[in-house]
Amino acid sequence: MFTGIIRQIGTVRAVELRPQARVLTIHADGMPASAGDSVCVDGVCLTATRVEGAAIAFDVSAETLRLTTLGELRAGAEVNLEPSLRAGEPMGGHFVSGHVDGTGRIRQKEARAGEVRLAVEVEPGLAEQMVMKGSVAVDGISLTIAALATGSFEVSLIPFTLSATTMGRKGSGDRVNIECDMIGRYVRRLLGRESAPSHDGSLTMKDLEEQGF
Repeated sequence: MFTGIIRQIGTVRAVELRPQARVLTIHADGMPASAGDSVCVDGVCLTATRVEGAAIAFDVSAETLRLTTLGELRAGAEVNLEPSLRAGEPMGGHFVSGHVDGTGRIRQKEARAGEVRLAVEVEPGLAEQMVMKGSVAVDGISLTIAALATGSFEVSLIPFTLSATTMGRKGSGDRVNIECDMIGRYVRRLLGRESAPSHDGSLTMKDLEEQGF
């Protein structure tokens, strides 16, 4: 379990090709990790298989390569890193599982007063799992949805997020990993897909009443 609060930016040291899989070695100086620990890498939960000093190795399966952007990583690429949440640690973001729902593509990155507005294109089915002012993890970063439409959403990035994560270097056309809010996902699953969402993707009182709530 993670929170979407990025601890540091790591650098891909090596990408080793294996049959149907890859081994990523990431330089993460000071990252508290041992072999067997879970680490969120650009929003994807991976298991550290080997730790040698500041170098952490991860096995990446064919399924993960297919469903996420990790297959695009090359030596020198930067990635967002977060160690797993431990008992007693502050919960600063939102519950992030590291199980990516899909990928999106940055459509626009616009500088505004005190923020940068990021517009991301996603499959319509992915946007349907989001709600206005709800949480979403973009490359592992806990963000709040500022605008929502069919097939896209927008988030606001403050200067600290731009400097402390890879979002400062991302631009139009870049692919990103998306994980929808898990609590919202389970609520939608509980209510069933028979209820049509309102125009902003949220459930109305009528939807709830029809489900017996």
